[in-house]
Amino acid sequence: MFDNQEERVFSGGPERERRTKRRFQIDQEVKYKMLYGQRIAETGVGRTMNISSGGVWFSTETMLTSGMPVELSMNWPVLLNDSCPMKLMIYGCVVRSNEKGAAVAIERYEFRTQGSRSFQQTPAPFEVRVIS
Repeated sequence: MFDNQEERVFSGGPERERRTKRRFQIDQEVKYKMLYGQRIAETGVGRTMNISSGGVWFSTETMLTSGMPVELSMNWPVLLNDSCPMKLMIYGCVVRSNEKGAAVAIERYEFRTQGSRSFQQTPAPFEVRVIS
């Protein structure tokens, strides 16, 4: 469900909402890769505006080609077990795009851990002594 008229107009006007999945307003940086077969055709950075289990709407640097497969990567805003950062990988297809952003239908997604924060901190300096 969209909060402002501009996004509702993009989805076809102020008509009855046809989406069946609940949408969440999550504002995170997202990196995207447009795929052409096994090659990366285009990359960019944007921001998610809303996301559901069926799709994601995000800002883009340029208009994306509808029908093209895309890979999205974003840091998940919640830590696993209060200590481990996660990255959400989304694989899908561009279904709409305009000068403000793109809508991607999610075909599959996965969460990847990025290592516990305790392992990401710089260790305290220690002294090395050479015994001769």
